[in-house]
Amino acid sequence: MKHEAYIRGIGYYAPEKVLTNADLEKIVETSDEWITTRTGIKERHIAAPGEAVSDMSAAAAKAALVDAGMDADELTHIFLYTVTPDFYTPSAACLMEEKLGIRHKVVQDVNAACTGYIYGLEMARAVLALHPEAKVLVAAAEVLTSRTNWADRRTCVLFGDAAAAAVVTSEESGAQARIMDTRLSSDGSLGHLLTIKGGGSGHPYKLGDAVDEDFFLQMNGPEVFKHAVRSMAAICEELMTAQGLGNDDIVLFIPHQANWRIMEAVAKKLSLPVDKVMSTVARFGNTSASTVGIALVEARTAGRLPAGGKVLLGAFGGGFTWGSALLQF
Repeated sequence: MKHEAYIRGIGYYAPEKVLTNADLEKIVETSDEWITTRTGIKERHIAAPGEAVSDMSAAAAKAALVDAGMDADELTHIFLYTVTPDFYTPSAACLMEEKLGIRHKVVQDVNAACTGYIYGLEMARAVLALHPEAKVLVAAAEVLTSRTNWADRRTCVLFGDAAAAAVVTSEESGAQARIMDTRLSSDGSLGHLLTIKGGGSGHPYKLGDAVDEDFFLQMNGPEVFKHAVRSMAAICEELMTAQGLGNDDIVLFIPHQANWRIMEAVAKKLSLPVDKVMSTVARFGNTSASTVGIALVEARTAGRLPAGGKVLLGAFGGGFTWGSALLQF
């Protein structure tokens, strides 16, 4: 028997500190005009000293739980998608669970890079297929500025810190949206194009070693751009075809908020007008796994999720991973 999956509550958290393009002009050789024309980004949020992924994901989770009208202890599963966990161990999900004041849940960290939120929706659907009574929290959070090389003008202008969360259950009553379908994919042969290597088992440090550039995010921007557009558009088309939908059936497209040029190019490939594209990139920059979840909340606040409307999500990230999801509100 198939059990449907419904989003019951959504929320996000962004740190208080904001770093503008004007601020970056004082740090690295760049300009507001250069950043804006190439990325669409005007500002990004920066975690406070000592503010970790578990702190931000707990804050986003609390917002989603309030939105869902639920207590944290009702949750049965917590999946936290991140490439910047607090530590190797304990997992950020375990620390997040403790910060929510609960115990004895199924918790784990998962790394799907910028596609994390959509991978999380699929994970929630899978859990509910086995355990329809489950209450699943999907969280996506990053402190990417902890792995940003502020001397690299090509990458340091792109990233910010934030967290998003969604509560997913099999109960239609009180739900905000039905997860109609998801599609996921990956290609590890291209992983070298976007990396954070330093400190991992493949690039370990010894006591006393200096941190080098491999500790920070490194990216072949033109190649990532090309693959992001091609892969995100293709998997969104695959999902729409599987559901028998055309462009007119989509009321809103929420892509990964990496770069306005990528978002615009994907919309063009999908023959979707730009006025159907939800964009928060100017205010938040690229917050990796959490961007789609943040944009979903912002879309609701802006009144862009009409009852019965079908909303298409798309994302692409390091690994490479990519995916799409279709929601009906």
